[in-house]
Amino acid sequence: MQTQTPEQSKNSEQTFGDLGLKKSVLRGIELAGFTTPSPIQAEAIPAILQGGDLMAQAQTGTGKTAAFVLPILHGLRNNGEVEALVITPTRELAMQISDEAFKLGKFSHTRTICVYGGQNIKHQISFLDKNPQIMIATPGRLLDHLRNNRLRNFAPRIVVLDESDEMLDMGFLDDIEEIFSFLPNDIQVLLFSATMPKPIQELADKILLNPTKIKITPTEVANTDITQRYYVINDNERNEAIIRLLDTQAPTRSIIFTRTKKEADTLNSFLCAQGYSSVALHGDLDQRARRSAIAEFKSHNVQILVATDVASRGLDISDVSHVFNYHIPLNPESYVHRIGRTGRAGKKGVAITLVSPLEYKELQRIQEDVGSKLELFELPVNITKKLDDLLATEISQDAIDTYNQLSSQAEPAQLCLKLLTHYLTHKSASFSAMIELDSRAKETKPSKPQRSRKNRPRSSR
Repeated sequence: MQTQTPEQSKNSEQTFGDLGLKKSVLRGIELAGFTTPSPIQAEAIPAILQGGDLMAQAQTGTGKTAAFVLPILHGLRNNGEVEALVITPTRELAMQISDEAFKLGKFSHTRTICVYGGQNIKHQISFLDKNPQIMIATPGRLLDHLRNNRLRNFAPRIVVLDESDEMLDMGFLDDIEEIFSFLPNDIQVLLFSATMPKPIQELADKILLNPTKIKITPTEVANTDITQRYYVINDNERNEAIIRLLDTQAPTRSIIFTRTKKEADTLNSFLCAQGYSSVALHGDLDQRARRSAIAEFKSHNVQILVATDVASRGLDISDVSHVFNYHIPLNPESYVHRIGRTGRAGKKGVAITLVSPLEYKELQRIQEDVGSKLELFELPVNITKKLDDLLATEISQDAIDTYNQLSSQAEPAQLCLKLLTHYLTHKSASFSAMIELDSRAKETKPSKPQRSRKNRPRSSR
């Protein structure tokens, strides 16, 4: 078994031309605007071109889609059959992969077909008459086609399992094993996963033959292109904090991640009521509404996408300037997936997390697990609200007496400016609470909670 690890210095000098790809593929890469291969691309592409199986651990946002699409395009024979099958957990991700394959394969005359639930079956099958070379499918609908013998002469030479740990979470492992019972034995299998829990490793042992193993660590993912910050706030200040940050950061396009669907809808309604161009995306929306939300965001018709984690995987938009975590993510993997929506394709990005004092230990755990340092910032002052509060304050007799004493020592305008400076720079209570928590944390580090995934029973092949 071969094991490969990425070398950042090597990657900085490499070009896609060094990886052994043919000219038509390189032209597609140039048209797409890619210049230097990412670590996962630099490691995976040569390994895949050698023809062996591959097991790669890499987070979303590392360029892993191109890592398997490019060698697939390189090896196309254009013989009128489906030559490559990509299995992915969600229809949104299937469409994203199809779009990228079409874009990169422009000079390879590439045709793709997406197979997922929610489409008319006969209409879906009719696309096979156009002789696509690449099929991108979700497990449930693909298995339904295979069981009912709807796919004629279906014998792909290469099969990709993308976001394998997500398929585990969604309960698709049994379907994956059954799908492989319909496929030829002499296929090349590529397994990609952000994490490698035991059930995924057991699946790999069953379907992979002496694979090359690649691991891109979270530290490499959270790169210097993403500035990571956190702000300490009270729970009831989250909406106000988002407004202040949107106004002061002036993001070109941003994604705000929430924990729940209801929270996404509530925050989106609040932002729209305040005059912001915003749309919500979550699992309770029907397929048409979800596609519409993504299309509106992609086309710049709206500048803010308020989303649950359904959007943290597979949302391929390269010019998101800011990602906001409305709450701290539930685990380090979710954090890395979310912030990976910015800082893509060589562009700079900012990832901002709102943290309450009670969530500070969770923040520490994520920093330790991910290997990134989040920098503390103080929430910017809302001058308008401060002024409103100031003007609404009743003048006390003590203030009058103090003013009479001070006015003999300073000009009124200078005195007013000094008092305003003191008022506006006064530290907030939540910020002070954070400083206290930070000093305590240095004395006692929180222990990491044990996390496990339930191992689902699987049928044998």
